[in-house]
Amino acid sequence: MSLQVHASGPLAILSALAEEQAGLLEQLQGAERTLHAGREFWQGQLDGLPVVLALSRIGKVAAATTAVALIERFGVGQIVFTGVAGGVGADVQVGDVVVGTGYVQHDLDASPLFPRYQIPLTGQTVLVADGSLVQALLAACDAGLHGLQHAGRVPVVHQGLIASGDRFVNGAEETRRIVQALRSHGHAPMAVEMEGAAVAQVCLDYGLPFAAVRTISDRADDTAHVDFPVFVRDVARVFAQRIMAALVRTL
Repeated sequence: MSLQVHASGPLAILSALAEEQAGLLEQLQGAERTLHAGREFWQGQLDGLPVVLALSRIGKVAAATTAVALIERFGVGQIVFTGVAGGVGADVQVGDVVVGTGYVQHDLDASPLFPRYQIPLTGQTVLVADGSLVQALLAACDAGLHGLQHAGRVPVVHQGLIASGDRFVNGAEETRRIVQALRSHGHAPMAVEMEGAAVAQVCLDYGLPFAAVRTISDRADDTAHVDFPVFVRDVARVFAQRIMAALVRTL
């Protein structure tokens, strides 16, 4: 199945961590490195598709800065984010993948001036991902992860809400509070991370398509800090490379 995403510039692929980006850099054809805004950007082609690779860096402000640079300096037409996240949905397990259909900031609270979680002066709370990119990512996950297992289990591909905040959520009680508060306002997150909603907001402002795929590295509980480094090295890098390789073949 070929899914067409209309865009006027190259595809930007944002990675949260260098380990995730390394596999993509190995496949980049005609690679050209540019230093801008204190960051490295790599231009080239993946399977004949013009792309720009960048590390988002960690946290919402850093990710937003990188997204703006991609748009203003490199003229990208769409942004895809690949990274890891903590699973908080009931059926979301380590080694699964979540394609975000919407993004909310779990640490944003400008009440009573605005409703909790709402981005001030926008009327927006959940930022909806681009439907065509979501479908392309879902297809890429199915194709790229075919035949793979983690800990003897076939990865399940989920889609749903991703919650972002400037905290590495790594405690069961903290996770419970975040999820309970979101649910009390009608939001049911599948995963938590630190960048997606910020990039989604930048793309909303600029009118660019955006979507993200997150590999679940932990359950955002008391073992998250133990599981995370090993998972990124041994699993997330492989998943990101295979999913993105499958994605560029559909665009």
